Amino acid sequence: MEEYAWVMDFLPDGRSNDRMREPIAQLLGERNFTLFEASIKQGAVVKFEDRLYVGKDQREQVEKIKRIEFDELTAAAKNELNAVIRRIVMHREGEYVDFFNKSGSISIRLHQLNLLPGIGKKHLEEILEKRDIKPFANFADMKERVTLLPDPINLIVMRVAEELRGDAKHYLFVRPPMQKQPF
Repeated sequence: MEEYAWVMDFLPDGRSNDRMREPIAQLLGERNFTLFEASIKQGAVVKFEDRLYVGKDQREQVEKIKRIEFDELTAAAKNELNAVIRRIVMHREGEYVDFFNKSGSISIRLHQLNLLPGIGKKHLEEILEKRDIKPFANFADMKERVTLLPDPINLIVMRVAEELRGDAKHYLFVRPPMQKQPF
């Protein structure tokens, strides 16, 4: 269950094709990157990249909330998705640095780090070697110690976006989509 979510798009008048026109926001959950659409309480001020409470207790700005799929996002939400993922990753930096410090093998031939775009055999070997000497303290430490490593934040952002689209075989950061049942 998500406690907080970040605003990717806000429609103050709702969708043009909705019968009941109420302010809605499209949100990205902070813990499991769950996609939501939320009805916003009248008079609440919401803007892009706001962090809203969406838990079970009394919500200040959110009235109702429902889970949505990637293809239900507005064009604006899709455009802002990577920026919001980046904000979440930076907000929870310690957890993602721990991922680099503690990740392991999925199979004999595949390591979790290999699932990040841009991490091949040489980067994997260097990351494992450097973390065995001393765990990474933060992303800046990682970039300094692992030569030629692409931006580690961007690697996670690209992976999360791929998982949200439903294009992944393995899920590292996003709860896998529900399987559609045949009729």
